[in-house]
Amino acid sequence: MENTYVECMTRAKSVTLFRFLYILCIMLCAGFLLLGLLFANLIAFIVAIAAGVGVWFFRLRSSVEYEYQYIEKELSVDVIFNKSRRKHVASYDIDKMEIFAPIHSHHLDEYKSRQLTTKDYAAGEDQPDPRYVMIMEGKERLILEPSEGFVRAVRNVAPRKVFTE
Repeated sequence: MENTYVECMTRAKSVTLFRFLYILCIMLCAGFLLLGLLFANLIAFIVAIAAGVGVWFFRLRSSVEYEYQYIEKELSVDVIFNKSRRKHVASYDIDKMEIFAPIHSHHLDEYKSRQLTTKDYAAGEDQPDPRYVMIMEGKERLILEPSEGFVRAVRNVAPRKVFTE
C-alpha cells in the first residue's frame, strides 16, 4: 500500500496590535534603561527588564505560520512562531471527519446553525478566499488554508466527504 504524505504551510494574519506593542516595549525598555543609568534608579531598571521581556514575547508572536501535515489518514497541525519555534497544536483523524469543503460552499449550510467549537488555522486574506472548513465529529469546525495537493490527498481517502466547489 502506498503511503500518503502532504505538507502545507500558510502564514497567519499579521496582528498589528503585536507589532505596535513590540515597538512600544522597545521604546519603554530603552527609555527606562537610560533613566536607570542616569539616576541609578532600581525601579527604572525593573521596568526596563519587564519591557525587555515584552519585546521578546511580542517579537515571537508577530510572525506566525501554520503547518498542516497529512500522513496516512491523520491531520497534524503545528504553529511556527517567528520561523524559529515550533509547537504542535492538534492531531485529527480523517476517519472522524464529516465534511471538508470551501468556506462559502453550499454543502456547509446544514452545519451553520450547529454550535461547534471553531479553530482557525488560516490567514484568509487572499481573494478569492482559499479557506476550507473541516467538520470533525460534529464537535469542531476547523478552518484551514490547504494546497491543492492537500485537498486531493484527503479526497482520495474520503471522496464522499470532500467537496471542491
